[in-house]
Amino acid sequence: MLRVVQKLKCTPHKAALPLSGSGAYARTHMNHALSRFPVARPRRLRQSPALRRLVAETRLSADQLVLPLFVRPGRKLRRPVAAMPGVCQLSPDELLVEARQAFAAGVPAVLLFGIPDRKDPRASGAYAADGIVQQAVRLLKRELPELLVITDVCLCEYMSHGHCGIVKPVRGGGARIVNDPTLRLLARTAVSHAEAGADLVAPSDMMDGRVAAIRAALDRAGFTETPIMAYAAKYASAFYGPFREAAESAPRFGDRRSYQMAPPNAAEALREVALDLAEGADIVMVKPALAYLDIVYRVKAEFGYPTAAYAVSGEYSMIKAAAANGWLDERAVTLEALLALRRAGADILITYAAVDVARWLREEADGRLSSARS
Repeated sequence: MLRVVQKLKCTPHKAALPLSGSGAYARTHMNHALSRFPVARPRRLRQSPALRRLVAETRLSADQLVLPLFVRPGRKLRRPVAAMPGVCQLSPDELLVEARQAFAAGVPAVLLFGIPDRKDPRASGAYAADGIVQQAVRLLKRELPELLVITDVCLCEYMSHGHCGIVKPVRGGGARIVNDPTLRLLARTAVSHAEAGADLVAPSDMMDGRVAAIRAALDRAGFTETPIMAYAAKYASAFYGPFREAAESAPRFGDRRSYQMAPPNAAEALREVALDLAEGADIVMVKPALAYLDIVYRVKAEFGYPTAAYAVSGEYSMIKAAAANGWLDERAVTLEALLALRRAGADILITYAAVDVARWLREEADGRLSSARS
């Protein structure tokens, strides 16, 4: 595995500077940085908003945002998710309304999760030609062709047991999620999404070898130009709680710790990312985001590939709940949290607050323009 990591290792991300005083960078620059007062006055560069913007090392842009959306069969349906204020399960027609508003606000991409009418042990709704995600993709690409449509490739929402793979009983009772037979279903799902017109496919299941299986299947089907955004370092996290209500995907038994990563492990995340890149991933993702900034930083610094960070449902709902109680400023905290992801190295920000963030960024820009004109 070390050879795989070494083979894939690229020039470090520019943020990956030595952290101790023993490196060449520290010896060259720290003497100047530590010039004594009154020669050194860091506050000189903080005196006005314009000056602070001029020297800002990290910036937020609406171009970096992806909005997750939940789609289910029906018409004129907007079913609120109680644990996620402002988020709804949407019928395709309402999904189009939501996507159109997001695109108009400046959000360039959406990430689709499907909720089928029926579930079964083979997740047949995940790869059906007339599945709910496939219908939604065709609709969005027909009506909003410039919108980037990313599809979550997983099976849990479609499985009657709620797990991300095929379940087999084991001798003596219990059951286990079997890896290799699941790969065929994941590959079939990804191809069906590409056939519907998806711009990117995003496998989130954490089965071993899924990226290679999906890449091979896409290529065989003629979709050699369809990128894969892999949930490469996806942790078994308590922050997913509200999402499982939104996607109706909680497992009926056990948990997902046999395939999602253990939160104590960081070096393992680098191995997972290296494997996904070796198998053909074009973008890698860390999930959750805010509690895993060290992982975002290490992944970007180690590999230099486009890196996404998913600000998951628990992160979103905590801010919403605190803001509703008047304990913090929702706008300021949301922007600060996303800025932290960018500072850690994330290129792509997946957030349920994408539309608000795009609007806030535009208001800030418009406010500066208005002030300049007055």
